[in-house]
Amino acid sequence: MAQRRTPFGDRARYWFDSTLARGASALVGWMALLCLAVVVPASAVVVWTDPDAPASLPDRLAQVWHLTGQTLRLGGATGTPLRVVMSVLLALVALLYVSTLVGLITTALTERLTALRRGRSTVLERGHVVVLGWSEQVFTVVSELVAANANQRRAAVVVLADRDKTAMEEALSTKVGPVGRTRLICRSGPTTDPAVLTLTSPATAGVVLVLPRDEPDADAEVVKTLLALRAALAGEATRPPVVAAVRDNRYRLAAGLAAGPGGVVLESDTVTARLIVQAARRPGLSLVHQELLDFAGDEFYLVSEPALAGRPFGDALLSYPTSSVVGMVRGDTTLLNPPPQTPIAADDLLVVISRDDDTAWPADCAEWVEKAAMASGPATPARPERVLLLGWNRRAPLMIDQLRLRARPGSAVDVVADGGEGTVRQVSEAGAHHGTDLPLTLHQGDVTRPETLRRLDVHAYDSVIVLGQDPAPGEPQDDPDNRTLVTLLLLRQLEEATGRELPVVTELIDDRNRALAPVGPGADVIISGKLTGLLMAQISQNRHLAAVFEELFSAAGTGIRLRPAGDYVLPGCETAFATVVAAARQRGECAIGYRSHDDASTSPGYGVRINPPKSERRRWTTEDEVVVVGRD
Repeated sequence: MAQRRTPFGDRARYWFDSTLARGASALVGWMALLCLAVVVPASAVVVWTDPDAPASLPDRLAQVWHLTGQTLRLGGATGTPLRVVMSVLLALVALLYVSTLVGLITTALTERLTALRRGRSTVLERGHVVVLGWSEQVFTVVSELVAANANQRRAAVVVLADRDKTAMEEALSTKVGPVGRTRLICRSGPTTDPAVLTLTSPATAGVVLVLPRDEPDADAEVVKTLLALRAALAGEATRPPVVAAVRDNRYRLAAGLAAGPGGVVLESDTVTARLIVQAARRPGLSLVHQELLDFAGDEFYLVSEPALAGRPFGDALLSYPTSSVVGMVRGDTTLLNPPPQTPIAADDLLVVISRDDDTAWPADCAEWVEKAAMASGPATPARPERVLLLGWNRRAPLMIDQLRLRARPGSAVDVVADGGEGTVRQVSEAGAHHGTDLPLTLHQGDVTRPETLRRLDVHAYDSVIVLGQDPAPGEPQDDPDNRTLVTLLLLRQLEEATGRELPVVTELIDDRNRALAPVGPGADVIISGKLTGLLMAQISQNRHLAAVFEELFSAAGTGIRLRPAGDYVLPGCETAFATVVAAARQRGECAIGYRSHDDASTSPGYGVRINPPKSERRRWTTEDEVVVVGRD
């Protein structure tokens, strides 16, 4: 059988491709032939159409050669063959040199730009903040650091994560916005590699923050990152303070050991559970926490005041017109809301809430106190509380533990969950662990179904806590707040149907879903990752605040409370805030602000006013609340 003949075009194309595959020399040869095939005929046309062209053929050919040489930069010399050959040789050498030089420069620039895009150059900064890891918390941390550095001339924040540098810069630019004077620098690479960590110059940093990733094995990676950081700083004379966060208490000890003696390790799940329970007991408390933790308003500072040495702590409460004193730091011990008669030592630092570190100036505020306006009756008695927990996640047992620690006689907790085998076991273990101090009842049902909520008398509860669902092991959850948003929508429908407002506290994972949540703008919404980010940013500016926050957010210690204003001043009486401070001092508390019932829906802070001037006068009502630092 006769073989089919290959078309000439296909054979020519194959031969051409084969010659190109031989390398750069073949490509240069083809380019030379192509140039000659175009330049020589074009030069001949130019010469033959020139009226002043030589008459003889040799002279015209010489003119064509000269024009071709000028076009291809081959010299174009005429004369003896040797002269022409040498001219072409010199031109080829010059062409080769220039081409090679241009190629080397282009390659070097390309490699340099690629390295810069990959974020592999070493940061040469001093006193900068290093953020290791990437999660939703990074946007909160960077935003707060930018706000804290607003009055700094040379501030820098370096973010290192195993992500593309350009993608990180775009994400931070979109979510953080303008950074003002702060320089934001991103570097790409694994945070668990000591060689990569040196790109951030941790030895010269002011502080290093280690963020956990949004994955199940995040805590183990935090510990490994801390070990890598210790290896990267081996041999350094000084080491920067380290602030890290883990989710599970089982990893806190290991993380603390890896962070070193000066390190601070936060347990994000426990902090979140504590704040959710506190907000459930006193609606509106999450707004107070937000005001105190971000750098947009008043925050905590440590100040020294030698003029108060030897005087009782109670005198300090009315010694700052524009700042609120809440405690002392004595050596390594933090004393929040100590007894008013506690003497202030010369080397003690006062813990104050102020607009800035230079706005805490002393002056006597006793002249604004009106004793006739102070309430003298007993405090409003605490009553039993019924809490409804909608949903179940890994933080739910921690919340039940927090509720048990301060449970009043007659209190109870009801849990509504889907009734899966794992959930039933965890609820049973929580009930068995807590015993009879806090009765715990499980109602099986899907909280995203209307019939489940209709079977419950939700208005009979003092607070309703809506929790998100943890993703199943090995199954990533794209949006962990989907079920929470559906549950909130059903609760809003019940509110509209009955005309009665529900005391709902919502836990969200993603801060972007806050705008989607069908709740009022002043409702208690706890963003777990954002809270941890705010705490880390605050501690990064002053590591002594770690002990302050540990005490404030503890379950049984001194914390932030909302009390009825009638416990401090006579309802309907107009008086200065200094009177409230003096009344709180008599009860062994530190008054730091109030929540106005009349302004709850109209003011930017939803009625919450932290650290008002002692001279500020207002008429107090029975619906108003006073924000104090004290014990239950």
